[in-house]
Amino acid sequence: MTSALEAVQRELVVAMNAHQPLLDEISGIYDGPPARAAFPYIALATGAALDWSFKGGTGRELSLALSVHDDGMSAARLHRVMALAEAALENGVPEPEGWQIVTFDFRRTRILRSAVSPWSGLIEYRARVLSSSS
Repeated sequence: MTSALEAVQRELVVAMNAHQPLLDEISGIYDGPPARAAFPYIALATGAALDWSFKGGTGRELSLALSVHDDGMSAARLHRVMALAEAALENGVPEPEGWQIVTFDFRRTRILRSAVSPWSGLIEYRARVLSSSS
């Protein structure tokens, strides 16, 4: 069975790729920092999984993060792209094979200056999932 984190991250990308307004604004969505990509772009940040099991079932609590990078003179375009990414995920993500999504919650956003790009934003979510085979 695919790990819960990998499975939910894959569906997160599916949901964002299905949101045309977001795709119209970015050069791509990447598994991690790309070697070369035109700005703005979105990269999956490192996620984390915690045990959320119960008697008779396997569960995971997942921390999911997207990093959004832009080279604009101001953070205006970054804010717009981050809002579109949030809109793409406001109804959650499709259920991945082998896992049932119990909750998918927005946690927070942050805007940062970084070495990767003049502007970086972080969007964080929490998902709680149960193994379908439990």
